[in-house]
Amino acid sequence: MCIMYNRFTIFNISIPQKLLLLLILLHSYGCARKNFYADTPVVDSTTYQLLQQSPGKVDSVTVQAGRHYERGFIYNALWGKRYRDIWAAPVEVKVLEVNKEKGGLKVEKIGGGMQTISASLVGGNGRTYSLRSVDKRPEVKMPFPFQNLFVSDLVRDQTSALNPYAALVVAPLSEAAGIPHPNPQLVYVRPNEEALGEHKTLLSDNLYMLEEKFNDRRALVGSLKSAENIVSTKRMLENCADSDKHLIDQVAFAKARLLDLLIGDRDRHEEQWEWAVYKENQNYIYRPIPKDRDNAFFRFDDGLFSWILSRKWAQRKFVTFYGDFRDVKALMIKSAYIDARALNQVTALQYDSLAKVLQHEITDEVIEKAVHQLPASVYQLEGKELAEMLKSRRNTLDKAAREFYEALAEEVTIRGTDKDDIFEVERLNNKEIKVIVRRRSDGKVTYRRIFNSFVTDEVSLKGRAGNDVFNLQEQVLKGIKISFEGDDGQDSLKNVSGTNKRSSKTEIRDIEIKK
Repeated sequence: MCIMYNRFTIFNISIPQKLLLLLILLHSYGCARKNFYADTPVVDSTTYQLLQQSPGKVDSVTVQAGRHYERGFIYNALWGKRYRDIWAAPVEVKVLEVNKEKGGLKVEKIGGGMQTISASLVGGNGRTYSLRSVDKRPEVKMPFPFQNLFVSDLVRDQTSALNPYAALVVAPLSEAAGIPHPNPQLVYVRPNEEALGEHKTLLSDNLYMLEEKFNDRRALVGSLKSAENIVSTKRMLENCADSDKHLIDQVAFAKARLLDLLIGDRDRHEEQWEWAVYKENQNYIYRPIPKDRDNAFFRFDDGLFSWILSRKWAQRKFVTFYGDFRDVKALMIKSAYIDARALNQVTALQYDSLAKVLQHEITDEVIEKAVHQLPASVYQLEGKELAEMLKSRRNTLDKAAREFYEALAEEVTIRGTDKDDIFEVERLNNKEIKVIVRRRSDGKVTYRRIFNSFVTDEVSLKGRAGNDVFNLQEQVLKGIKISFEGDDGQDSLKNVSGTNKRSSKTEIRDIEIKK
């Protein structure tokens, strides 16, 4: 709930949001609980004692991922029941044998955000793995004054909106869709696990997801074995800006984003992706690898305050997973940056085709198999309902894909590279414009799309460090707003339509205009 404690945004919120914030702060006045979290996830005290005294005698334990999220009727009425039953459900998991699992695991580094206990591990098989805590600690990002107030307990409690076992369900769905994915498994790390060395105190006595990492060449196996490398989103965008031979497979990314819609994953910002790099015809093509499925099946709005907080005029990003798509745009808020850069060429027809492909690939059988990956006690609580909601969303995914496309198509930005680019823009009629981008080095087309004013209000073309050429053809003077913007380099624009007239819907900045 960043609206509560982010000192940089708290003064920029609307009046309704400020009133809501005041109401919540009044409700939450008081001291924070000193012992919010359970001492251990292990249910049975005798087993826990045995783990400490004779750890080798215990190979599996029954745990509760977060029994500290259980609340009474009044609290649930105000803040929602969410996934509290699942967090408190007893689940049997294996004890991680650090020296044996994956040929023997060794800690490479401690990582992850402050909210998650996370370690990068290397197996004896040469692969890298991630050990990520199932429970979260969001209060660590709060400024000091709030950490000691009851409001910090409300922030801690937001984790109850997450399905702790969501990643287990997402993996089979991704497999059916042909989208790269890790294969997570639940593991418990013993108290003071000696095999973890200096990190045994930090990582011990906790429930984790253990899964493959896709962060470098060590992950180039199986379906990724033909790739050249795996890089972060930051590196991918830098490479695409530096060279016109580095290109994003936007259709592959669009398919991955439609899967995000299907599972209601609202948290798909740029750090939630790695990119496999393929060399094809002297070009380098980047294809997405999603990671971190904590926010799939998010449930938030089943309490009075939570319902108010998640309204469109408040914190719209807290959108709840239902059997229908109630707010597609809310699922796009946190991914706006990467979506704008990696989906600016995908057409409505392609989205429709991708949605139909996913509807064909993710069958009822696939969904049932996926949901049965939940622990047995959790499936009894939520499995059947989750399966029905997934089937319902799959059946209407084509409509959601159209909404997704239309939201992205309202304003589109097309960026050049640091090499010399040619931008060709033609107003075909009062409703349509055609945009083509070529490499000046060989004339190869790197971008092509026709925009229609029915869905698009503005198209922006932005040059970068090269000496870019903008060719504008305006046989008509009405339609979509077009803006041209130069950057470093000697950029020039020429009207090739045979007339000196220019549409009032055309803007030119930092570009030399040639006759």
